[in-house]
Amino acid sequence: MLRFLLRRSSGAILILVLISAFTFFMFFAIPQDPAMLACGKNCSPDALAIIHKNLGLDKPVLVQYWNYMYGIFAGRNFDVGHCSAPCFGVSFNNQQMVWDTIKDRFPLTLSLTAGGLIVFLTGGLSAGLIAAAKRGTWLDKVFSGVSLVMSSFQIYFLGPVVLGIFVYSTGWLSKPKYVPFTEDLAKWFMGLLIPWLVMATIFTANYTRIARSSMIEQLQEEHVRAARAKGMGARYVFMRYAWRGSLIPIATLVGMDIAALLGGGMVTELVFSLNGIGRLARDSVVDKDLPTLMGVMLISAAFILIMNVLVDALYAVIDPRVRLA
Repeated sequence: MLRFLLRRSSGAILILVLISAFTFFMFFAIPQDPAMLACGKNCSPDALAIIHKNLGLDKPVLVQYWNYMYGIFAGRNFDVGHCSAPCFGVSFNNQQMVWDTIKDRFPLTLSLTAGGLIVFLTGGLSAGLIAAAKRGTWLDKVFSGVSLVMSSFQIYFLGPVVLGIFVYSTGWLSKPKYVPFTEDLAKWFMGLLIPWLVMATIFTANYTRIARSSMIEQLQEEHVRAARAKGMGARYVFMRYAWRGSLIPIATLVGMDIAALLGGGMVTELVFSLNGIGRLARDSVVDKDLPTLMGVMLISAAFILIMNVLVDALYAVIDPRVRLA
């Protein structure tokens, strides 16, 4: 297992380096000089030359890439001050360290991910298990039909509808707003309740269908039928044998959803006017803030690679056959 994790981690690091190189060189593929973006509209030749020097843009591209990667691990010095590791550069927009901005935005994204994950995992897996256990009954048909309808919704449609009904029309709920849970737990919960419920409405449908189909497939496996033939209780067989075997596709889906949400749920944050990583990525594109965009892209890629390694390791924990392979 340790050798497997080391091999997968090494591969993930290599992929991350390739992503960083691709992103960095795309940085220079844009038609506009990056220094002009930092300098602004009324930029004199002297000011442009100073910015080139301060940002290191007067050096060869390969040297700039080396300095950028070195700064991530060891820090760098800029005209606005020292950038401690991990250093992703200085924002063109507000002259702040990119890593400091990401750290400020990340707690909101983490809260959005954690709360939404708990809600839609609980709802989706419970509905999927019930539908599989009651296969062919009216309960199964209800859960399957509702999940089919729910999966057709999109956040950019359902979000404004929920806001219009429960916030602006009835006033039953307050407008989504992030308050750190260390300051006020109740306001933190109520401020993110609507985004969690909207995300749960959409994500729950996927987990209901995956859990149901995976569980039904597992119930047809030989080892499950053998356990039933030995006289084991239906509930014990359901949870001990079938449920564990059905977790692999669910674990894959969970890992990808966590990585995507931690990397920034852009649409969710834009719909509910929340300033997280996703909105930061969108703003950096609009403002052509290339250092911030690069930092967000690398962080998002790192989350995806880390979750892939963790999911692969989880496979061996769930299914001994994977461990033996």
